[in-house]
Amino acid sequence: MPALFLLLLLPFVFCASVPAPGPDGKYTLSADGITAKFITYSAAISNLIVSDRNGVKRDIILGYDNTSFYPVDPNHPDYGAVPGRYANRIANHTYVLDGVRYYTDDNDGNGTLHSGTNGWSHRFWNVSAVSNNSITFTMRDENNSSMGMPGLVLGSVTHTLTAGAWNIKLSGTAVTHDTPLMLTTHPYWNLDAFANPSTDLVLNHTLSLPFGKRMIGIDPFTESDGSLPDVPEGSVNDFWSKSKQLGASSGDPAWIGNCGSSFPCNGYNNMWIVDRNASDSSKPIATLSSDWSGIKWDLYTDQAGVVVYSCYWMSGANQLKAAQGGPASNGYVQSNGCVAVEPQDWIDGINHPEWGRLSFEKWNEDVCVRCSKSAAARKKELFQHTHLYNESRRLLVNNHDTSERTRSEAMTLDDIYAEALTEPSFKAIEPQLRNSTTDISSYDPSLTATPSVT
Repeated sequence: MPALFLLLLLPFVFCASVPAPGPDGKYTLSADGITAKFITYSAAISNLIVSDRNGVKRDIILGYDNTSFYPVDPNHPDYGAVPGRYANRIANHTYVLDGVRYYTDDNDGNGTLHSGTNGWSHRFWNVSAVSNNSITFTMRDENNSSMGMPGLVLGSVTHTLTAGAWNIKLSGTAVTHDTPLMLTTHPYWNLDAFANPSTDLVLNHTLSLPFGKRMIGIDPFTESDGSLPDVPEGSVNDFWSKSKQLGASSGDPAWIGNCGSSFPCNGYNNMWIVDRNASDSSKPIATLSSDWSGIKWDLYTDQAGVVVYSCYWMSGANQLKAAQGGPASNGYVQSNGCVAVEPQDWIDGINHPEWGRLSFEKWNEDVCVRCSKSAAARKKELFQHTHLYNESRRLLVNNHDTSERTRSEAMTLDDIYAEALTEPSFKAIEPQLRNSTTDISSYDPSLTATPSVT
């Protein structure tokens, strides 16, 4: 069944208006054993609260208490965000698509990170549906609203909580033009909630990447260099032969500059390729745990890669939330104080057709938002991407599904909308997709405030 169709059948109440966020500016969802908060800026998760082994509630991801600070944060770490329309890096801020060269925003040295300074993680999204345990954000990403990204894309993100589980479904549909399209989620983790009395860092967190025997090679500036090197057993980047703590290899000379030698970036900001057989598709591709808190999750996905960033560039400028911190913390995030784990397709695959990833990283203009059964004879391509974070106590789940891509050589944009509107629940949100503006300019500067310093 098409992924977008499944998305539309979820038990949400689509309506012309949705409830406002709570007094803290956040939408709070809850289910048995888990509470999460979300904001419209970047469709982000800002809080995830679970119990540790002693029953103490811990907020285990990074974010801010003050929602107005997200869009004006000069560091802009993409806390909990949905980057897009093309996540991660584009080398040398350029790519060629269908014989045309495009130039993108050089916001990361000479490269592009998360589609530049007006990518999806820099924008306010619409809230199209909300219930006690689910929220759906939508956006309309116009042609070239992010520099060098052609064509209209309709985006949707659904967060759903169930008993001990956090599900995320993302979709992006290119309507009018071929375009790069690769999505992920960007939560930063500290499974101790910075409360460990011995350290506020994550170097004692244990990571396993059982299928990570190859990587995307990088140049000194952390951009892809076209190589796909093997990961030798026992090396700094070896998390496949056995699990190890994130800081276990910090004494290895190769640790210095491992994630970019020109700066240098020490530790991890790298992509591991997920090499596995179909028989392994139900197995986790990553496991992260903390011995101190007893919190552990497994990541299941059908994505072909996973990025691990151990927060080397955090410099003590990002304030913790009030519920986080402990004796070892000064109230700010230090270098190596967090880790981001981002399932996605191969970084910069749009620039390397020899890798064979273009069918996963570009979407064609002949796409319908959702086709009825009468269109079954049309050529269809379904790309379904699922991420699953599953804590050992069923703490955390993250599902990520892209939408259906159905091609019709005869369909116009009006045809696409008309057929999509045969689905009643999509009809309710269509005006927001068609008419809404999700550019950063929609931010109300009167709401801006800087978090208080304690």
